[in-house]
Amino acid sequence: MLLAIVQAGAAYAADADSADQNEQKDTAQLESIIVSAPNYVPKETNGAAKSNVSLIETPQSVTVITRDQIDLLDWQNLSQVVRYTSGIIGENYGPDPRYDWLTLRGFYPPEYIDGLQAPIGSVSSVGVDLYGFQNVEVLKGPSSTLYGLSPPGGIVNLTSRRPEAQFSGELQAQYGSYANTQLAADFTGPLDGDGRFLGRITALWFDKGTQAHGVDTNRYYIAPALTWVISPETNLTWLSYFQHDDVYGDGGGFLPIYGVDAPNPLGRVPTSTNLGEPDYNHFDRDQYGVGYDFNHKFNDDWRFEQNLKYFSSDVKIKQIYGAGLATNTDGSLNYGLVDRNNFPFNENVKSFNVDSRVEGKIDSGSIKQDLLIGLDYRRYTDSSEFGFAAAPPLDLFHPVYGNIGTPPTTLYPYVNEVQKQTGLYVQDQIKIDRWVVTLGGREDNVDTTSSGTSSTNKKFTYHAGLNYLFDSGVAPYVSYATSFLPTPGADFHGNLFKPSEGNQVEAGIKYQPSLGPGKSLLFTAAAYDLTQKNVLTADPAHLFFSVQTGEVEVKGIELEAVAHFNETWSFNAAYTYTDSEVTKATDASLGKELVQVPKQMLSALLDYTQQEGSVAGLGASLGMRYVGKSYGDSFNQFPAPSVVLWDATVHYNLDKWVMQLNVANLFDKQYLSRCLDAAACYYGLRRAANFTITRKF
Repeated sequence: MLLAIVQAGAAYAADADSADQNEQKDTAQLESIIVSAPNYVPKETNGAAKSNVSLIETPQSVTVITRDQIDLLDWQNLSQVVRYTSGIIGENYGPDPRYDWLTLRGFYPPEYIDGLQAPIGSVSSVGVDLYGFQNVEVLKGPSSTLYGLSPPGGIVNLTSRRPEAQFSGELQAQYGSYANTQLAADFTGPLDGDGRFLGRITALWFDKGTQAHGVDTNRYYIAPALTWVISPETNLTWLSYFQHDDVYGDGGGFLPIYGVDAPNPLGRVPTSTNLGEPDYNHFDRDQYGVGYDFNHKFNDDWRFEQNLKYFSSDVKIKQIYGAGLATNTDGSLNYGLVDRNNFPFNENVKSFNVDSRVEGKIDSGSIKQDLLIGLDYRRYTDSSEFGFAAAPPLDLFHPVYGNIGTPPTTLYPYVNEVQKQTGLYVQDQIKIDRWVVTLGGREDNVDTTSSGTSSTNKKFTYHAGLNYLFDSGVAPYVSYATSFLPTPGADFHGNLFKPSEGNQVEAGIKYQPSLGPGKSLLFTAAAYDLTQKNVLTADPAHLFFSVQTGEVEVKGIELEAVAHFNETWSFNAAYTYTDSEVTKATDASLGKELVQVPKQMLSALLDYTQQEGSVAGLGASLGMRYVGKSYGDSFNQFPAPSVVLWDATVHYNLDKWVMQLNVANLFDKQYLSRCLDAAACYYGLRRAANFTITRKF
């Protein structure tokens, strides 16, 4: 049985025994079940409250994407994993093998690993492989009360695979499109006869290409974990991951709009076009996270938890990329020749994070409380440098590689920042009969030193929510929350920018009925209105400077449904309507929509697994994704048209063997993902098929 959400609790063995008992009951009532079909209906969220809280008691829109669904659809990164989730969109630069590009309710969400902010540098993601994680939580709306500095759109949290009390494991091999070759393994179980030490090792290697010519990607990933069950009340889990990436030859897209989304008299630019240098361009990254989760239970009502992690990410980039069509001597565009630039970039990010909290239950008869008091600290450093030079032009339709010109010989400092954040937070969930009141507040102190300039920001953020729980499983709710995010830099007069501030009103309804063994359903609907203030906008009096008078507003409706019936049918669907607008600005962005925010998105996925007869264990799924028109630039001059994509899976479970074929973009739709400007357009992912065979233990 797959445990969808495994926390570092004190009762690993007890949890496993309880799960076995539940499974035995279900099996007795569903004797015809041959194989477990994918089940991705969650019941709890850990990230939304930093404790295990029922989803229908959480006054916030939260999506939990479980390991079952990740495996079913062969997702390897966060850009892919949000394809069937409302309110969030990925793959904003097409199929980038290096990073995750996400937009959540109009903003770039920071990524967290086990509740601690990942080592985010110049790019708001870390590109960690999903094979090492048990689930992904998308927390929508302001989350500063528990997590500190963050934009109002929300955050994304990944939960690592953890050691379990019973032995299990798998060996996996995969081959697919673009010469994708992958091997993976995951094993867990007790390390001694008493079950006091539990171990887990997760590892992955792949070598694959992309749809761009001459690009090759390599990855090594390993995640050792160890749990020490010190006593029935106390345990310590050591968690770590190490990932190395090499991407050779990638030009990073940067295709000219002419021939991609605008007419080119010489024809259409192929999706395989690479304007970089296959033998020169190189993306090299080493990243890791090492730390622990500690849990001590004082009694049945009070417990202490602490999680600590040290992150490091070291990136070295050599990249020649396209810079738009070249011009002829008369100033006209040369439709067959592309100018290029050479941009080396190195960045080193380190982060030390520790979060300590006490959780207690208070029962005074008619009023029950779940109180959380926490203190977290984060020290973050980011050091980067870059160079710049023109590179020789390249024929757009018949590229001849090998002429890199003279690479930059001097690298200049880009960012040199040290940031220290300390936050004290309190949350109280109060239950009175069928009412659930959630109140939270946090005081943050952020000290930042950047390129010799220092600033201190103090901010109080808070949230309040109200749920009502009906016996039927219906739970309407309403909430209000605030956020803040420091803004680096200064205006023309040298005044440091204030943090941007966000606030949101959200109302919704959740429905999770009790349907009996083998059946589960979760439906959620949310409507929200959020605003971010103190946004940077162009200084009308001083070229190249900014003033902090901008404001943006995002309103939306989000619907989600996930269901699982009798180990046969699994279903999920999502709908998103988003109305975004720049409400205050001093430039042409005023009144425009936010970048990469489609007005409408719709998705649905249905999976069936046969339980009887000669083909018992055979299953298939079909998924549809509609992504509406969005703009790639802040002035809304470069739209990407709407697109409909289909995904399909065929899977077969035979005893301990699992074989499956996944096809993304089934009908090989050629589409535009985004254009930043006339020199930087990106195609979406063409059809990609992968065959995977897994041996379970």
